Amino acid sequence: MEIHIRNARTDEYGTVEAIMKQVQQMHIEWRPDIYKHSEAVLPPEMYEQAVEDKTFFVAEYGGIVAGILFIIYRHIESPNQVTRNVIFVDSMAVDENYRGKGIGHAFFDFLKELKEQRGYDRIELEVNAKNEAAYKMYADYGFTDKSVNMELL
Repeated sequence: MEIHIRNARTDEYGTVEAIMKQVQQMHIEWRPDIYKHSEAVLPPEMYEQAVEDKTFFVAEYGGIVAGILFIIYRHIESPNQVTRNVIFVDSMAVDENYRGKGIGHAFFDFLKELKEQRGYDRIELEVNAKNEAAYKMYADYGFTDKSVNMELL
Protein backbone atom coordinates (compact mmCIF):
# COMPACT_ATOMS: atom_id res chain seq x y z
CA MET A 1 0.00 0.00 0.00
CA GLU A 2 1.25 3.50 -0.79
CA ILE A 3 2.44 5.87 1.94
CA HIS A 4 1.88 9.57 1.31
CA ILE A 5 3.59 12.25 3.46
CA ARG A 6 2.00 15.69 3.49
CA ASN A 7 1.51 18.79 5.62
CA ALA A 8 -0.93 18.26 8.45
CA ARG A 9 -4.24 20.11 8.57
CA THR A 10 -5.80 21.73 11.64
CA ASP A 11 -8.95 19.59 11.29
CA GLU A 12 -6.82 16.46 11.90
CA TYR A 13 -5.97 17.39 15.48
CA GLY A 14 -8.10 14.61 17.00
CA THR A 15 -6.33 11.90 15.02
CA VAL A 16 -2.91 13.41 15.71
CA GLU A 17 -3.61 13.67 19.43
CA ALA A 18 -4.78 10.03 19.54
CA ILE A 19 -1.44 8.90 18.06
CA MET A 20 0.47 11.16 20.45
CA LYS A 21 -1.44 9.62 23.39
CA GLN A 22 -0.36 6.12 22.29
CA VAL A 23 3.27 7.22 22.47
CA GLN A 24 2.73 9.05 25.77
CA GLN A 25 1.28 5.86 27.24
CA MET A 26 4.43 3.93 26.26
CA HIS A 27 6.56 6.60 27.93
CA ILE A 28 4.43 6.42 31.08
CA GLU A 29 4.85 2.63 31.21
CA TRP A 30 8.62 2.90 30.74
CA ARG A 31 9.19 5.86 33.08
CA PRO A 32 6.27 6.63 35.41
CA ASP A 33 8.73 8.62 37.50
CA ILE A 34 8.98 11.16 34.67
CA TYR A 35 5.88 10.90 32.45
CA LYS A 36 2.24 11.24 33.46
CA HIS A 37 -1.20 11.35 31.92
CA SER A 38 -2.34 14.73 30.70
CA GLU A 39 -5.48 16.04 29.09
CA ALA A 40 -3.60 16.97 25.91
CA VAL A 41 -0.21 15.55 24.99
CA LEU A 42 0.06 18.16 22.26
CA PRO A 43 -1.80 21.36 23.14
CA PRO A 44 -4.10 22.48 20.31
CA GLU A 45 -2.42 25.90 20.09
CA MET A 46 1.00 24.29 19.61
CA TYR A 47 -0.38 21.99 16.94
CA GLU A 48 -2.12 24.84 15.11
CA GLN A 49 1.10 26.88 15.14
CA ALA A 50 3.10 23.94 13.77
CA VAL A 51 0.53 23.41 11.02
CA GLU A 52 0.72 27.10 10.15
CA ASP A 53 4.56 26.97 10.19
CA LYS A 54 4.47 23.86 7.98
CA THR A 55 6.53 21.87 10.48
CA PHE A 56 3.91 19.21 11.22
CA PHE A 57 3.36 16.39 8.75
CA VAL A 58 1.23 13.28 8.56
CA ALA A 59 1.68 9.98 6.80
CA GLU A 60 -1.36 8.58 5.07
CA TYR A 61 -1.51 4.82 4.61
CA GLY A 62 -4.36 3.78 2.37
CA GLY A 63 -5.89 7.22 2.84
CA ILE A 64 -5.82 6.97 6.66
CA VAL A 65 -3.62 9.23 8.82
CA ALA A 66 -1.34 6.58 10.32
CA GLY A 67 1.70 8.58 11.44
CA ILE A 68 2.80 12.02 12.57
CA LEU A 69 6.01 14.00 12.29
CA PHE A 70 6.79 17.29 14.05
CA ILE A 71 10.09 18.98 13.21
CA ILE A 72 12.04 22.04 14.31
CA TYR A 73 14.47 23.88 12.07
CA ARG A 74 17.56 24.76 14.11
CA HIS A 75 20.39 27.10 13.20
CA ILE A 76 23.34 26.38 15.49
CA GLU A 77 25.99 29.04 15.75
CA SER A 78 28.41 29.33 18.62
CA PRO A 79 32.06 30.24 19.21
CA ASN A 80 32.66 26.62 20.27
CA GLN A 81 30.78 24.74 17.57
CA VAL A 82 30.76 24.50 13.82
CA THR A 83 27.87 26.52 12.41
CA ARG A 84 25.23 24.22 11.01
CA ASN A 85 21.56 23.92 10.15
CA VAL A 86 19.72 20.94 11.56
CA ILE A 87 16.28 19.46 11.08
CA PHE A 88 15.41 18.21 14.56
CA VAL A 89 12.69 15.59 14.88
CA ASP A 90 10.69 16.74 17.89
CA SER A 91 8.06 14.00 17.57
CA MET A 92 7.56 11.09 15.26
CA ALA A 93 5.00 8.38 15.87
CA VAL A 94 3.07 5.73 14.01
CA ASP A 95 -0.36 4.52 15.07
CA GLU A 96 0.02 1.12 16.74
CA ASN A 97 -2.21 -0.45 14.08
CA TYR A 98 0.17 0.60 11.30
CA ARG A 99 3.61 -0.06 12.78
CA GLY A 100 5.98 -2.22 10.75
CA LYS A 101 4.56 -1.06 7.41
CA GLY A 102 7.43 1.26 6.44
CA ILE A 103 5.93 4.54 7.61
CA GLY A 104 8.94 5.47 9.76
CA HIS A 105 11.28 4.86 6.83
CA ALA A 106 8.99 6.90 4.58
CA PHE A 107 9.25 9.78 7.06
CA PHE A 108 13.06 9.53 6.96
CA ASP A 109 13.09 9.46 3.15
CA PHE A 110 10.90 12.58 3.25
CA LEU A 111 13.24 14.24 5.75
CA LYS A 112 16.28 13.48 3.62
CA GLU A 113 14.60 15.18 0.66
CA LEU A 114 13.61 18.13 2.83
CA LYS A 115 17.18 18.41 4.12
CA GLU A 116 18.51 18.55 0.57
CA GLN A 117 15.87 21.03 -0.61
CA ARG A 118 16.60 23.41 2.26
CA GLY A 119 20.37 22.91 2.16
CA TYR A 120 20.51 21.70 5.75
CA ASP A 121 23.46 19.79 7.16
CA ARG A 122 21.84 16.96 9.08
CA ILE A 123 18.80 15.41 10.72
CA GLU A 124 18.83 14.80 14.46
CA LEU A 125 16.46 13.21 16.95
CA GLU A 126 16.33 11.86 20.47
CA VAL A 127 14.99 8.48 21.48
CA ASN A 128 13.91 7.16 24.86
CA ALA A 129 16.46 4.63 26.12
CA LYS A 130 13.63 2.15 26.76
CA ASN A 131 12.30 2.40 23.21
CA GLU A 132 14.39 -0.39 21.74
CA ALA A 133 12.21 -0.84 18.65
CA ALA A 134 12.54 2.83 17.67
CA TYR A 135 16.29 2.83 18.38
CA LYS A 136 16.73 -0.22 16.16
CA MET A 137 14.69 1.36 13.37
CA TYR A 138 16.77 4.56 13.55
CA ALA A 139 20.05 2.63 13.56
CA ASP A 140 18.93 0.39 10.70
CA TYR A 141 18.12 3.51 8.69
CA GLY A 142 21.62 4.90 9.31
CA PHE A 143 21.31 7.14 12.34
CA THR A 144 24.31 7.00 14.69
CA ASP A 145 24.70 7.89 18.35
CA LYS A 146 25.64 11.53 18.89
CA SER A 147 25.46 11.78 22.68
CA VAL A 148 24.06 9.96 25.69
CA ASN A 149 21.89 11.53 28.38
CA MET A 150 22.48 10.06 31.81
CA GLU A 151 20.81 10.53 35.17
CA LEU A 152 21.47 9.82 38.82
CA LEU A 153 18.44 9.10 40.98
